[in-house]
Amino acid sequence: MAYTPARATFADMGSAADLSACREVAAGMAEAAAAWLDTLDSAQRVTATGAAPADDATDAERRRWFYTPTDHGGLTFHEQQPAQQRAAMRLVSTGLSTPAYVTVATIMGLENVLDQIEGFRAMFDRQRGRDPGLYYLRVFGKPDGAHPWGWRFGGHHVSLNNLVVDGELVSTTPCFLGADPASAPLLGGAVNRPLARVEDLARDLVRSLPGELAARAVLLPRAPSDLVTANRTRVSEGDQVIPLTGVWRDERFADPVVQAKLQKSSDAIDAAAGYTEADHTAVSYTDAPRGVPAGELDAEQRNMLRALLGTYLDRVPPGVSPLSQYDDDAELDAVYLAWAGPTEPGAPHYYRVQGPRLLLEWDNTQRGANHAHSVWRDPAADFGLDVLARHRAAHH
Repeated sequence: MAYTPARATFADMGSAADLSACREVAAGMAEAAAAWLDTLDSAQRVTATGAAPADDATDAERRRWFYTPTDHGGLTFHEQQPAQQRAAMRLVSTGLSTPAYVTVATIMGLENVLDQIEGFRAMFDRQRGRDPGLYYLRVFGKPDGAHPWGWRFGGHHVSLNNLVVDGELVSTTPCFLGADPASAPLLGGAVNRPLARVEDLARDLVRSLPGELAARAVLLPRAPSDLVTANRTRVSEGDQVIPLTGVWRDERFADPVVQAKLQKSSDAIDAAAGYTEADHTAVSYTDAPRGVPAGELDAEQRNMLRALLGTYLDRVPPGVSPLSQYDDDAELDAVYLAWAGPTEPGAPHYYRVQGPRLLLEWDNTQRGANHAHSVWRDPAADFGLDVLARHRAAHH
């Protein structure tokens, strides 16, 4: 008997046209994934593939995700021939809108810029510390439509996680995009800011709030050092910032000198934030949203919030984005905005947008507030775990 799951992110948020789009996108993903896998030899396939998605321990690797320049798991571009790289990027493109694909490609290219900023030196126990060839792609399960399958693409400042069940795209979170540098000069006085609107819309919205609302929206005058929920597989009540050293695949580098350098950098980042235990508690993740609800915003501010939501939810292809859900005023009313840090441009800052089945986080605090992180999550069902549980119950 065919099983039609309630989508973790999409089905309950739109029309039958959305369901059609989710099937169309999933079909494109399956075709591109199969085409990429067909280019690989047997040794490459071992690295490029993983266990089929499930709601048990066999699925643990798929649920590990990172945004640091660590091993994300999968086949890197260095391990592929140019035609294979082209096929890999074709698969990546199937999970993104055109603006999001351009943003991802730009973020990958920033590794060359960051390499120059840091003096073209070896780092992280490898020959090239900032390396645009160290982006990893892995397919979990078989993209044949018979069973759940998914794919993950990641590297420094990119993590895309997609799940397909019964021929339907059911989950696209966590979805992480970052930029370092967040702002860099271009010829003619132009500026390269891949995540500019993700930052500016939130700041403009907070700065537009009248005194009492602003006081409630700004949780603290100092920003935390990173995303509060970090790269945890599950978001939970009380989550606090994880030090940089904890956001890596391996707990320690084998080379003690490399490990000491990472620890020193991590300590400096934490010291710059200057957070006390009380501060960490004040910005910790809570199931009940903090900050100001959209229901207390005026019409212009509500439009700004919808535009901000679009910078996250429109990362996926047209038709599968849940953004239209928030055209409903009642749905938007349940979304809260919270901020930490100064609201002046150029100052280290953090914000969180939270509602039912929705968590958006942003920080731009490191490297003199020129190093940005942003993530879209579904606290109740990242990686499509709810759909997988229902699928198992229906088929086993």
